Order: sequence, then structure tokens, then C-alpha cells
Amino acid sequence: MSREEKQEILDFVNFYVTLGIVRLSVFSQHIGISGRTIQRWNKFGIDDKRKGAKKAIARKLSEQERDKLYCVACSEEFKDMNPHEIYNSLLDKGIYIASESTFYRVLRERKALAHRQETKEGSSRKKPDELRATEKNQVWMWDITWLKTSVKGVYYYAYVIEDLFDRSIVGWAIYETESDDHARELFELITQREGVCPEYVHSDNGGAMKGITLVAFYYRLGIIPSFSRPRVSDDNPFIESFFKTLKYRCGYPKFFTSIEHARNWFADFINWYNTSHMHSGLQYVTPIQKRKGLHHAIFANRNEVIAEAKKKHPSRWGKRDTKKYVAPSAEILNEAKNKVA
Repeated sequence: MSREEKQEILDFVNFYVTLGIVRLSVFSQHIGISGRTIQRWNKFGIDDKRKGAKKAIARKLSEQERDKLYCVACSEEFKDMNPHEIYNSLLDKGIYIASESTFYRVLRERKALAHRQETKEGSSRKKPDELRATEKNQVWMWDITWLKTSVKGVYYYAYVIEDLFDRSIVGWAIYETESDDHARELFELITQREGVCPEYVHSDNGGAMKGITLVAFYYRLGIIPSFSRPRVSDDNPFIESFFKTLKYRCGYPKFFTSIEHARNWFADFINWYNTSHMHSGLQYVTPIQKRKGLHHAIFANRNEVIAEAKKKHPSRWGKRDTKKYVAPSAEILNEAKNKVA
């Protein structure tokens, strides 16, 4: 029985009982509702307060709103984005449909979410010293990844340098061999081009990372090297995350036919990653937007859009505060869990 039907019955019964025309006990026999129920409705209201009873949730989206959310998420513009990216892209356009968790919930209910591949969860015991970056070019991270070629067992080697502060790729190169000489050449080129050198450079424990040529270059420029523990990728998570983004990118080749093919494809990817990729670790702004300081204005706009949405639909939030986009004071690599006060 709907709320409107209950109210109509209650008004009808009260009218005749109050006038003394019909007794409540007689009335209840004819309408099939006990007198105690009528008395309870009068005293406590007609809402069903029993545990498990269906209740009207003010902040719940209507079926039409859920259909709209689903259609937007599956549209040509957003079909290749995850719900986090869709939500933040809409905010940048001044549009608020629902929260990020609601996007996930609706898409999950309609079986529109799926993992691409199962991955093994890494384990870690004790991380290297914490590194903090409060501005660009303070802490760089770098690593080498293998790129398949058309010949089985033969690879090209992509050398990549990433800035901790804004996750931008500040330098990269692809060679046919893995060597600390190639790494030194790349670092020398990037430091000259940027006109700066970082305070710290973090890398894995590979031979190319700890080679005498590269370490001597660090020493000459006053760069302090930092290294991961052997066979622990979690100690260099941001560069590993970049490599996963690289190899999960739509259109990533099964193999590269030549080193020119690899370099051309990589150049296009780096341009997309730096200028168009909405980075989850940066609260869904692009690396270049943070590098140029544009993220402050973007966050302010998103906060304003959400605040305006709350004014129009306050019941969706209730007493909860709206989500706030706040730029962190520093980006941290291998954050120390137990800090000394």
C-alpha cells in the first residue's frame, strides 16, 4: 500500500469516527485494517518504521536519473574512461550527475564494469627512505622497460624519467641495449635541456641504475641517488604504474617492427600522457596541468560545481560534507609510516 493510499484511508476513517457516525472497531472490520493500526498511524504517522521496510531515500537517484548516468558513461565521449575520469571530466564542464561511488554502483549493477586482467598483489616489508617533492624537478624517478620486437627473445629498451611532483615524463629514450652509458647520456641531455638537476633520483637496483658511469655523473652534479630493494617493485611504484598505463593503453602494439616504430609510437604516447591523461594520483588533472600550476584553478572550479549541485539537491548529501579537491603540500615517495614527532 502506497503512502498516499494510507493517508486517504486515515482521513476517511477519522472523519466518520470523529463525527460519531461509525465506531472505529466496526470500521476496521469493513476496511480490513485493525483499529490498533489506525491508532498507531494517528499517533506515530503513516510511515512504515519496521526493520527492513521499504523507505523513501531522499538522496537516491530516480530510475530516469540512473538511466541518464548509464547513457552518459557509455557514450562515445566517455566509453574508454573509468568512472573517476568520467566524474571529473563532467565537473570540468560544469556538470554534476552523481557521486563517483554512484557511478561505480550503477555501472556494476548493470554489469558494465570488468577487470582487464588479474594481477598478483605485491608484498613489501621495509621501504627506502621517504622522499618528498614540494615543487617540480626536486625528485626524479626512472626505470627501464622492455619492448617486444617482431623477433622472439629480442627487445628494445625504453629509458623513462618521471618527476615525482607532477608525474610528468621529463625525459625518455629507446635503445637496442641496456647500459648505464645510455642512462648517463639521457640524464645529461635532460639536465641540460631543463637547466636544472634534481636533488634526488630514485631507481631500481639494476646494473644500468648502479653502473659506475651513471653514479659518477650523479656525484659530479651533487645528485643523491636512492635505490629500491632488490626485486621489490613497490619501492618505485609511480614509474611501475606508468609502465602499466603504457602497456594497457588502447592501441599498444603486440610488438614493434623497428626501433623507429618504437620511438614514434612512444613519442605520441608520452605527448598524450603528459597533456591529456587525467592522472588518478593527481586527483584527475593531467601532469602538464599540475606542472604549470593550473590544478589550483581546476580544483576550485570543481569544488564550486559540487557546492552548487548541493544547493539544488541538498537531500542527496543530507548532513554530509561535499567532496573537496585540495592540492597536497607535497608529493611523497615511500612515505614513512612511523614518523618521529
